[in-house]
Amino acid sequence: MREVAIIGIGQTPVGEHWTTSLRHLAFEAARNALRDANVDKVDAIYVGNMLSGEITGQEHLGALVADFLGLSGVEALKIEAACASGSAAVRVGTMAVASGMADIVLAMGVEKMTDTSGRETTAALAMAADAEYEVSQGVSFVALNALLMRRYMYEYGWQHRDFANFAVNAHTNGMNNPNAMFRFPVTPEAYERSPIISSPVGLLDASPVCDGAAAVILAPAEYARTLSPAPVLIKGSAIATAPLAIHDRPDPLVLEAAVLSAQRAYKMAGITPADVDFFELHDAFAIMAALSLEAAGFAERGKGVQMALDGEITREGRLPISTMGGLKARGHPVGATGVYQIVEAALQLRGLAGENQLARARLGMTQNIGGSGATIITHILESLA
Repeated sequence: MREVAIIGIGQTPVGEHWTTSLRHLAFEAARNALRDANVDKVDAIYVGNMLSGEITGQEHLGALVADFLGLSGVEALKIEAACASGSAAVRVGTMAVASGMADIVLAMGVEKMTDTSGRETTAALAMAADAEYEVSQGVSFVALNALLMRRYMYEYGWQHRDFANFAVNAHTNGMNNPNAMFRFPVTPEAYERSPIISSPVGLLDASPVCDGAAAVILAPAEYARTLSPAPVLIKGSAIATAPLAIHDRPDPLVLEAAVLSAQRAYKMAGITPADVDFFELHDAFAIMAALSLEAAGFAERGKGVQMALDGEITREGRLPISTMGGLKARGHPVGATGVYQIVEAALQLRGLAGENQLARARLGMTQNIGGSGATIITHILESLA
């Protein structure tokens, strides 16, 4: 198996792109990545997306993107894994290059979520949950996270206000990200006053509905330096699953798929959690940030919130998270989110994160969650520059 590196990255600003179609968002991100890699042809294209058929009426995205890029004829597929679709596309692309079946691969994610009403988009997002045993009972995706948050507060004695620093940190970092949807600060006081969506989840606990696309170009690491002045090694890549319905899990407060995928990625990379310099986690909801920190081995059970309270998650802290705003401030165009995470980690490792650049950025980790934790994909990245 060959080692795989990222030689190009591209993204679009995240927001409400009412006048930009799905294909045009995908085209812009892919074109930016191809230009960054200084290549004009690829052997394969993998497009992560969750909702295109439901919201835009467009499936068959692999062929659509290939054709619109002028690359018709290449292998091209849509990859779906709910909110983890983007990182799943990168995972499939990594396997293609590692196996030797492809040399240059475009892996990307794209999502259009704002062209439908809130009710329609909420119903579409619920497809990431168990249709028979969760959704049919009337529970929304926000409500599932509210149930987890309520149980976490009950088990470990936390108050809702204790989660505030996850939003405060994300918005502090998002202010300096030109591609973030929300570029304004949030205070703990504003967090406490924010409207409740599904108790105890408030508006500032949740990531926004939005549109966007992000892309990476993958190549064999053995000659990545000849193609890019700042390649980034995919040192670890792993995926794991857990029961789709929360009630089917042995312990709903343990993201078992995160535990497994993180452990597999650490083993592949030959590192431990202590070696990771920063973590782009899946903060779609504040509770998921806390559970991810615990599942990935950065905090003991019930102590993920304490890391936020102690300031350990800031850019100056022990483990910076959401360094470009995360899902909360950058936005969460679901099928593209995992690729945004990887693009942002690559920016840190290239030393191109601007005002958000970390002083120590050698090993970065991303973790993308599908559904309420049924599919979780972890990548560990290292600078080759």
